[in-house]
Amino acid sequence: QVQLVESGGGLVQPGGSLRLSCTASGSTFFSIYAMGWYRQAPGKQRELVASIFHSETTNYADSVKGRFTISRDNAKKTVYLAMNSLKPEDTAVYYCNTSPPNWGWGQGTQVSVSS
Repeated sequence: QVQLVESGGGLVQPGGSLRLSCTASGSTFFSIYAMGWYRQAPGKQRELVASIFHSETTNYADSVKGRFTISRDNAKKTVYLAMNSLKPEDTAVYYCNTSPPNWGWGQGTQVSVSS
């Protein structure tokens, strides 16, 4: 059973930055999986915003391209999301999981962008 724990969210002003972390524990073969960061805004479906493959190739949703950077540390079983130039529309609960999602969801971390 894999557990995912996300952290690093908070309240920031537009244009601000945050760095999210997600660590997997339990029995995993973390390094072989493509990992993704997802977000869910109130009243909206969860969406994939960034993914990173075991080769470290990355993909981004158009809405975050050029502002967000996904990275991973396989030794720590951790995936990161550096978020810059944050906008109010980035407000959501952020989750990580494999891409596509295969594991149970963690509790997520709230990101709120507001002046």
